[in-house]
Amino acid sequence: MNKIAVRLARATGWAQGRLEAGRACGDDRGDISITTIIIWVAAVAGALVIAGTIAVVMSKYNGQLSGI
Repeated sequence: MNKIAVRLARATGWAQGRLEAGRACGDDRGDISITTIIIWVAAVAGALVIAGTIAVVMSKYNGQLSGI
């Protein structure tokens, strides 16, 4: 039990040091720019369009594609 307490104390000290170092770096929170959001939305929308097109084609030609 003593070893666990020592390791927990070390981990707590390490985490506290990391938090203090992060606070000292300034106010940079890593905010996502609007350009990044637009790119992600376009990528997800494109993937949904492709998946939808594949689903429509497969449902339309399901009987003819069964031999492939």
